[in-house]
Amino acid sequence: MEDKSLVPGAIDLPSPYDEDVPENMRRATSRLQFPPSYVVVGFYRLLTDRSLRVPAWDKCRHGFMRGASVGIIWVTGTYKIQKTFVEYFLIKSPRVTGLSRDALFGIQMPFDLPTYATLFFLSSQVSAVIYFFLSRNIRIARERAYDQTIQSRGKGTGWWQPYVEEWEHPPRVKPVKWGWGVFMSGPVSRIVAKLIALPLNFIPLAGMFIAAWIRALGTARYLHEPYYKAKGMTPDQIATFVEERKWDYRSFGFAAALVERIPIVGLVFSISNRIGAAMWAHDLEKRQHYVAAIQTGLIAPSPPASAARLKGE
Repeated sequence: MEDKSLVPGAIDLPSPYDEDVPENMRRATSRLQFPPSYVVVGFYRLLTDRSLRVPAWDKCRHGFMRGASVGIIWVTGTYKIQKTFVEYFLIKSPRVTGLSRDALFGIQMPFDLPTYATLFFLSSQVSAVIYFFLSRNIRIARERAYDQTIQSRGKGTGWWQPYVEEWEHPPRVKPVKWGWGVFMSGPVSRIVAKLIALPLNFIPLAGMFIAAWIRALGTARYLHEPYYKAKGMTPDQIATFVEERKWDYRSFGFAAALVERIPIVGLVFSISNRIGAAMWAHDLEKRQHYVAAIQTGLIAPSPPASAARLKGE
């Protein structure tokens, strides 16, 4: 009998192929159990791998320098005006913003909040200015970072195999043609979503977390679009694949969206997150190969404990 409690995609239910994996799959399986780690892995690789770091910087250097120069002029000319705005409109409206002179949502802070809030707003504005000068080149750098990461793993286009279902009883999911998750996953819609989330910028720190959670699932799906394309997945397969890993996608997407909202540094993370997404896709594909080998009888299946979980016995 099938255990109805075993619902693919449940927050506390691992993949049926997470246990008793062969030696060559253990490191990948360990990373797959905590998807936010790929955000850290991507950032580390961007900083330490010259083949990824140098092309990205060469593509973005001139735009960054121009944007930073304009940003510094903007900060110098508007700091006092914006601090006055913060002190008179935000600090004096604690019921709306959660801010007071020395507390955030009633929690005492060890620093001067008006100064912090002003610097936070200014740094966000500088990020927007830099992005304006970088917009085309940073988009190219992101795409190249993903492709170069896959190439660095020594995998050609033929390595990506057709989708293999890992669960005997997958969830029944229909691809959504329209909805919040789809709206948040497209590049144009992501810009619109930033405008919708603009009021959250007036709530330092808390606003970053709220906006990141709103964008979590859409961000993760967007970052994995090259993976779906490489595998030739249909909309139905993508919907099922994401549903089975929805908490993995939400946790990775939340971490990725959160670090991308860090002023200025978030621009670097917007590139490194592509690297992290590529590393995650690589590990997911290794497991797809492993599952396919078991299902076709090329290698022996997992021990009974894992087999029982797979079949819901």
